Amino acid sequence: MRLDKPIGTWLLYLPCTWSIGLAAEPGCLPSFYTLFLFGTGAILMRGAGCTINDMWDQDYDKKVARTACRPLAAGRISTFQSLVFLGGQLSLALCILLCLNYYSIVLGAASLSLVVTYPLMKRITYWPQLVLGLTFNWGALLGWSAIRGSCDWSVCLPLYFSGVLWTLIYDTIYAHQDKKDDIAIGVKSTALRFNESTKQWLSGFSALMLLGLTVTGVNCDQTFPYYAAVAAAGVHLAQQVRLPTLCCLME
Repeated sequence: MRLDKPIGTWLLYLPCTWSIGLAAEPGCLPSFYTLFLFGTGAILMRGAGCTINDMWDQDYDKKVARTACRPLAAGRISTFQSLVFLGGQLSLALCILLCLNYYSIVLGAASLSLVVTYPLMKRITYWPQLVLGLTFNWGALLGWSAIRGSCDWSVCLPLYFSGVLWTLIYDTIYAHQDKKDDIAIGVKSTALRFNESTKQWLSGFSALMLLGLTVTGVNCDQTFPYYAAVAAAGVHLAQQVRLPTLCCLME
């Protein structure tokens, strides 16, 4: 479940908190009960995603030093044991989902196809990070519907779009560290697709992300604090794209 590496859970959870916060009534704090449900769901679904990923990639993981010690790749557990564990994770996640309204139950269930197929994308496209973005930011839709009963697409779509772009940014940076291994075992990534043009691509994604967040704010009548937070995010993104370590990874 990668409980020792919680960053993946946070990256799955944060888009949920964005939409839950935006869906709250003006002047009111977001629902702590809903935040708790989504936090628990993020832990379970991130764990399920890791299990699915490890099942698909166990042969690849054996060939990469960073992943060779994973339980399936190292032979410490069998594929059947992993499948049983996955069933337990998904059953608990379903219990969380069933606490939501019917619209959200259907919407949440629809994300499972992305969860299952994402690990296969690196075999067939240089854009697996795009599919990861579509998967990891589903909570931007689900959080709103959990509070309001359905999605306001004028708000949810630009928010979802911004989250997908955010994932493209951070996971492309992350993918640069695995370029040599990816080439050796024959898998694809945006890091390989962008290569020396990575900074230009990430700058474009950052600009579009900020535009999407601005449109989201306009469409749900946000005020100065929201736009100040968007501006702060823009400064942080600019720093990330200009990091000297990114230049080293691109070499």
